[in-house]
Amino acid sequence: MKIEIWSDIACPWCYIGLNRFQQALDGFEHRDRVSVRLRSFQLDPTLPESFDGSEAEYLAASKGLDVSRAAAMMNQVAAVGTADGLPFAFDDLAVANSRRAHRLLHLAERHDPSGATTWALKKALFTAHFADGKSVWDEDVLHNLAASVGLSDLSGLDSEEVDAEVEDDIVQAGRLGIRAVPTFVFADKYGVSGAQPVEAFAEAIEQVWNELNPKPLITLAVASDNPSCGIDGC
Repeated sequence: MKIEIWSDIACPWCYIGLNRFQQALDGFEHRDRVSVRLRSFQLDPTLPESFDGSEAEYLAASKGLDVSRAAAMMNQVAAVGTADGLPFAFDDLAVANSRRAHRLLHLAERHDPSGATTWALKKALFTAHFADGKSVWDEDVLHNLAASVGLSDLSGLDSEEVDAEVEDDIVQAGRLGIRAVPTFVFADKYGVSGAQPVEAFAEAIEQVWNELNPKPLITLAVASDNPSCGIDGC
């Protein structure tokens, strides 16, 4: 079964949602027969390489909110993340464009088509962005994170070719009507949006798996005499 996930490194609910999804998938009995591919999405492609201000100030400016209201929203998200065991340090967060980090994820996909390296790198990017106060645009930061997951060749990091792959993901999201992340697409047919509870993800995985892999009928022995015709005769 194929599952694709559209998300942005700059999205705190993606950080929480992907962690919950992983817990659900890890508990699925057919985990080894499920392929997961991470897709790129940008909540704010117009954001400069870096923003000279706090996350609360950025949200206030971009969403038309009071800084105090933006800070309260972040505190609510951080509380949910903490309950899930995920660290958040919004006061230290370096507001930066996520495009280069998405290109790095595509390089990881090229390096390891299984998706394992990409997934590990995505988690490292989330932690760097939301917990460690590191810029996900900074090239040195990205090189260090790539090295931590065994990715050393970053020669295509700023290439037009790799950037086009990121753009293709974003265009595909538009075709599918994806306007918010995280969005999880199961078997090119079913979509689940948001940081759902672990149990909800587990139910969705099970439901789609059962549709794609129906179990054979169980014949009930309702009587000792059950005449019938088969391919070998009557």
